[in-house]
Amino acid sequence: MNDLILWASIAVIALFVVYLLIFKIFGLRVINSNEVAVVEQWWSSKGSLKDAIIALNGEAGYSPELLRGGIHFKSVLKYKIHRYPLITIPQGQIAYIFARDGHPLSPTQTLGKLIPEANNFQDVRGFLTSGGQRGPQRGIIREGTYAINLAQFIVITPNDIKMISTGNRSERNEMVSMQQTLAARKAFQPVIIMGNTDNTSDLMGIVTVHDGSPLDEGEIIAPSVGEGHASYQDPEAFLKLGGRRGKQLQVLTDGTYYINRLFATVEYRPKTVVPIGYVGIVVSFYGTEGVDTTGADYHHGELVAQGSKGVLEKPLMPGKYAFNTDAGKVVLVPTTNIILKWNKAETGDHKYDENLTEVDIITKDAFEPALPLSVVMHIDYKQAPWVIQRFGDINMLVNQSLDPLVSAYFKDVAQTKTLIELIQERSEIRERAVMEMRAKFAKYNLQLEEVLIGTPRSPVADVQIENILTQLRERQIAEEKKVTYGKQQEAAEREKNLREAEAVAEQQGTLTRSKIQIEVEHNTGAAAAARAEQEANQIVALAKANATRVRVEGEAEASKESNIGLAKAQAIDAQVKAYGGAEYRVINEIADKLADAISNATVDVVPKTIVNFGEAQGNDNSIVSSLMKLLTLEKLGVKVQGVEETTPKE
Repeated sequence: MNDLILWASIAVIALFVVYLLIFKIFGLRVINSNEVAVVEQWWSSKGSLKDAIIALNGEAGYSPELLRGGIHFKSVLKYKIHRYPLITIPQGQIAYIFARDGHPLSPTQTLGKLIPEANNFQDVRGFLTSGGQRGPQRGIIREGTYAINLAQFIVITPNDIKMISTGNRSERNEMVSMQQTLAARKAFQPVIIMGNTDNTSDLMGIVTVHDGSPLDEGEIIAPSVGEGHASYQDPEAFLKLGGRRGKQLQVLTDGTYYINRLFATVEYRPKTVVPIGYVGIVVSFYGTEGVDTTGADYHHGELVAQGSKGVLEKPLMPGKYAFNTDAGKVVLVPTTNIILKWNKAETGDHKYDENLTEVDIITKDAFEPALPLSVVMHIDYKQAPWVIQRFGDINMLVNQSLDPLVSAYFKDVAQTKTLIELIQERSEIRERAVMEMRAKFAKYNLQLEEVLIGTPRSPVADVQIENILTQLRERQIAEEKKVTYGKQQEAAEREKNLREAEAVAEQQGTLTRSKIQIEVEHNTGAAAAARAEQEANQIVALAKANATRVRVEGEAEASKESNIGLAKAQAIDAQVKAYGGAEYRVINEIADKLADAISNATVDVVPKTIVNFGEAQGNDNSIVSSLMKLLTLEKLGVKVQGVEETTPKE
């Protein structure tokens, strides 16, 4: 029994000795594959460090090299091992580095320069031998797993401060403050610039750099140094290109940027939108002293080219711009028509006339109405920089220049017109105002389009103007009544015509039939007339033929009678010669005719009246003898004298 206890005691002592030999004296260390260890040397024949904490040459202090996964022998009599897990940065996060050892920062530096030889801060010796600086670093580490010596580098993450404590409480507090500052800047996430989720506006990033050389005197914006620094993601490249600390002219647009927020902070602002119907006049706070482009005849200010301070001569056209509003401002100028209303009850769409009221005028007949006006003007987009350079903005233009100009003009016009003339001649006044004021507006680089004049208004409790307007209204009503009566009369006439048309329409069938009957009768009459005309033509032709026949027959008969007469004449002439003279022939003819007459007539043979030629007794006074004598003498052309009328006895 005693032997067992003895041997057990010996075994324990042996194990303890082995433990001391292996783990204490020889310092057996087992490092897991997901771990690293920092070796701290307590003593060294090379002495200790004076102004450093990393022993690059075997001095007492922290070794720059790490112990990685495996078995290592480091005697506890000389070394202290600080073991911890590998540093892992999750996806989409940024970790910041604070270097405990290295060269001090220069007066112009706020961050230690980036050392590529440090291999993302995993090579302490490379960092220190290549000029690495102590303090916060320009370099950052992104997502991934890193074997970092926490004795040299303190790693600050959103949720932890990874470091090997040295017992310095102030250092710990400093790191906590740094972590809070980074959290306030949202520095553990990359800069993400994109439009709002409702797509109402887009954002841009205004960058302020906190490291590098300061700005030149008088400057407030650092000039752009190009794109070689990958949008501020490469601080060393930015500084080598001449980048300065302060507000930067170059802005960040849509995208994701891994920017060290200790090096540069980003302020989110909406982009500048120049809507349709406007131009943007740029007033630049940055640039060199520009050359005036307005010319020698313009004395109201200067316009400059791009890159100079002042009002730029070229405006921004409608669109969306990532314009740095710390480096200048954009004044929107409407290029559509601007309506200015001198009427306190109304304002135009652009709101430039909010301070305008009716123009108080005095007419020729001493009335004092308030005259509402409207002016329509236009600003040429090429002239917009001149307007802004001269007046600052449109509100100042309206209130300080156009308001007194327009008011004075219409006050002058009103003094030459009576109130009724002002009302009745409004069209002529408006046309003259447009012509005369257009030149005045042109002096301000404005284009006057139209002037509209309202109805004069009475002051409060003044009814005189209203009385005059009432008279004018009554006069107009009378004129309108005349027109109305005329229209009513015309309407009555049209109604009459309508009624007649309706009556005609009702009798249209009868009218149509009668019209057709009239046409039939007309055609029948025309046929009859044609027949009558044909018959008349036939009659005329027959008449002409008969006339021709009669003429021919008459001519033949006349020729016959002529021939017979000639024959009789020749016979009579022969008979006369046979009777012994013409008188005997006449007596013979008379006797023949008388005999025929007595035989055929129912008259008395003995005449009641006897003509006595006054011859002696004993002469032959018979009627026959007397008649024969009388006829003979008349034929011979001898005038009978002394013829007396006697009444025969019964």
